[in-house]
Amino acid sequence: MLVGYMRVSSETDRQKTDLQRDALIKAGVDPKHLFKDNASGAKEARTGLKTALAAMKSGDCLVVWKLDRLGRSLPHLLEIISRLRQHNMAFRSLTEQMDTTTPHGELLFNLFGSLAQYERALTRERILAGLKAAKRRGRIGGRPKIITDAVIEKIKKRLANGETKPAICASMKLKKSTFYGGIKQRLRSSQ
Repeated sequence: MLVGYMRVSSETDRQKTDLQRDALIKAGVDPKHLFKDNASGAKEARTGLKTALAAMKSGDCLVVWKLDRLGRSLPHLLEIISRLRQHNMAFRSLTEQMDTTTPHGELLFNLFGSLAQYERALTRERILAGLKAAKRRGRIGGRPKIITDAVIEKIKKRLANGETKPAICASMKLKKSTFYGGIKQRLRSSQ
């Protein structure tokens, strides 16, 4: 069975799926097996895609009009297609003429996989080089500390005066998780 998936980025009526719908039906997808989302490709929660994937069985093929309608990035695309392959399902993109049931499509998929792996390696290399350069200049990466030693001293005094932990969090505008995680540990180690 062919299952079609369509997506437009806007939730308004400005963008339509008509072009995608026509192409998918022409490619043999039954209109009853068309699923769509009106959401950015960057959004994780795409109910149309989840429903399409849930409707598929072993041997079925997910068909899209264009690759960018399915995934928000090359690694994301590969993740979805790999999941399909693990369940013995195929993938087909009409515009790029990628069909994982053919040798040509399989080659393209493997090339994309290699490119994604290369992209991840380059990104990691740039990050590590940036961290080394920052370290040489005396800067240490990471999230800036919210809880300074002065804040710890204030908290100690307030606790000694009998103030409750939730009251301290509220008045100092601290999240409970920050207090109970980081502060509590630092209070214990400084006693």
